[in-house]
This record gives sequence, C-alpha cells and structure tokens, in this order.
Amino acid sequence: MESGRRDFLETLALGTLAASAGSLFQPGDAAAQGPAGSHWDLSWTSRLKGKRRGIFDVTEIEDGYGVWRAIIWRKQYAQVFGIPEANLSTVVNIRHNGIALALSQDYWDRYNIAAEWKVKDPATRQPTKRNPICTRTGADALPAQFADFTIENLMETGGIVLACALAFRDCVDRVAKADGISMEEADKKTRAMLIPGVILQPSGIFAAVLAQENGCRYVHVA
Repeated sequence: MESGRRDFLETLALGTLAASAGSLFQPGDAAAQGPAGSHWDLSWTSRLKGKRRGIFDVTEIEDGYGVWRAIIWRKQYAQVFGIPEANLSTVVNIRHNGIALALSQDYWDRYNIAAEWKVKDPATRQPTKRNPICTRTGADALPAQFADFTIENLMETGGIVLACALAFRDCVDRVAKADGISMEEADKKTRAMLIPGVILQPSGIFAAVLAQENGCRYVHVA
C-alpha cells in the first residue's frame, strides 16, 4: 500500500495539492466544515463530551482487533463507572496499513483484501473473506456475545470513526490499477465504498493530534 502514498507525498512536495487532489476534500456544508478556508469535516470535535475521552489509533488490520479494543474499553468503562456507553467519547482513528477497515465489504470482495492480508475472524480465529469489523448476518454473523462489536454499531451509538486521507489514497491507487481507470474516477469509486459515517481527515496524524487537543487520551491499539 506504499506506492500510492509515495506518489501523493511527491505531489505535496511539488506544492500541487490544491490543483490535483481536490477530490480528497471531504464534502460538507459550512456548519460541518472546519475553520474558514478548510474543506475538511471537523465537526466531529463538537461531538466529544464528558471527561472520559479516548482516541484509539488503528494502524494495522490485525483481524480487526484494534477496533475491538476500542469497543472493549467503552464497555468496561461503562460497566465499572456506571456510565452509558453513548456518553463515553470514543474515537477510532483508522490509518496506515489499517485503512481497508474503513471500507465496505464490497471493496474487500472486489480487491481480495482478506486473502492478501491473511485476515482471520476475530471471534473464531478462522480465515475469513470479510472485513472483520463490519456487521455480518446469517451464517457469517458474529456470536451473540460479540454481536455489537462492529464499526456500524460503534457509530450508531455515538462513537466517531476517522480515516486517513493519505492512506485512503493507497486504496484509490489499488482501484485505479485493478480497474484500469484514472485516479479521479478511482477516487469517486473508492469513496463510494467507504463505510457510511466514516469521516476522512487530512491525515491520521492530523486527526490524532486534533483529538488530543480536544481532550482525548491517545491509545495506540494496533
């Protein structure tokens, strides 16, 4: 996943980001954007509440355990301190080699992600073709005790999931090469396969620092 990122960094070095990477900007209305001139959605910072706030930095796929650890923290704090899970500010920051976790099963199926990374089901420890943190039904459903250990449930119950736009560029590069299309076309196609609710940020490091500036404790979980 490194070649696309190197190309993007070269673009940054040439000072042509504004002209060539406009599609990396996260769309949103004025209320959802950051400071004047920013095209990135930083509104998630206004959703952080309470004194118990954590950002969990997921840098590897690692069978989805990075996301699971964030969910486990929230459940443990809720149980020990008697706080509703939704009242704990839980931010998952997906970046670097973990970026495929932010994309839907459609992306995983089309581009053979699970086989490439030798992904195992986090519950059964058996090889899987699925994104291990996405909702599964039928024969693929998680055991009952882990039924809500999914990225969708995390967001539905107040959690925030961010994704690194630099790492996302590697996914776009993969789609462009596999499908024989332009980077612009691939960007649109890959963006459509982001899990709904995941918010792209300029970089994972940007997101991690911004979260800490807004009171989150930093935890590297994968």
